[in-house]
Amino acid sequence: MLIDSHAHLEGPQFDTDRPAMLARAAEAGVETILAIGSGTGPGSLACAIELAEAITASDASSNPHPRIFATIGIHPHEAKLATDADFAELAALAKHPLVIAWGEIGIDYYYDHSPRDVQYSVFIRQMQLAAAARLPIIIHCRPSANPVNGGPEIYDAWDDCLALLKKHWAPTGLGGILHCFAGKMEHAQAGIALGFLISFAGNVTFPKAQPIRDVAAVLPLEHMLIETDSPFLAPVPHRGKRNEPAFVAKTAAKIAELRGTTPEEIGLTSAANFRRLFPQSKL
Repeated sequence: MLIDSHAHLEGPQFDTDRPAMLARAAEAGVETILAIGSGTGPGSLACAIELAEAITASDASSNPHPRIFATIGIHPHEAKLATDADFAELAALAKHPLVIAWGEIGIDYYYDHSPRDVQYSVFIRQMQLAAAARLPIIIHCRPSANPVNGGPEIYDAWDDCLALLKKHWAPTGLGGILHCFAGKMEHAQAGIALGFLISFAGNVTFPKAQPIRDVAAVLPLEHMLIETDSPFLAPVPHRGKRNEPAFVAKTAAKIAELRGTTPEEIGLTSAANFRRLFPQSKL
């Protein structure tokens, strides 16, 4: 049993074979997918809801598929586009029964598509809205570009993101997910202390991702999730190709290898963790 805790399924990358992709996921043992609803920003804020509704309404007997739940939110890349009307739309969308989380939201220093002060204000505003809706949040956090010539890793965004979460989110007690985790163990531990689960994606299999593997190898399993971040970050041996939810099994297998256990244990425990955070997702 597997749960893909983070996948972008609404985009054109899946337009030609979405039913077949979902059937492959079901065949691989994926029973639930959390479809991320940040889309391309304002104007597409209902994208995951629309996808989840369509798949939920389809005939699973003729088209096998996992159950789909949805999130809503404005990604830090599009923070500069957010308006009061968009926040009002999100508040209304949060009431949809298939919406179980708010995100992905956070800060991104790698691309800086939106000014950092705007990223902060939009992040805080969405935390306030998510708290009012009583929804856990899905966090995107990406530091500045790594230095060249073997310099030290940069974790600036992690320090800033965790400080904002401690101030504006921890008092809610709602928790959430640190998606596609690529920080240090100290950042994971700080996230856990704030009520977050730590989610690992296909990049845990990449040759240069040893710092991520170091955390995945020792993080307490009861705080761990797995994801694909489809269509991005396809794991080895699919790296460079389109990612899809069935490949979450590859991430489970890699983490099992690191921990000296079985993929089944990683899948079952991470699924139980997901259902603990989102009890409405239970079968």
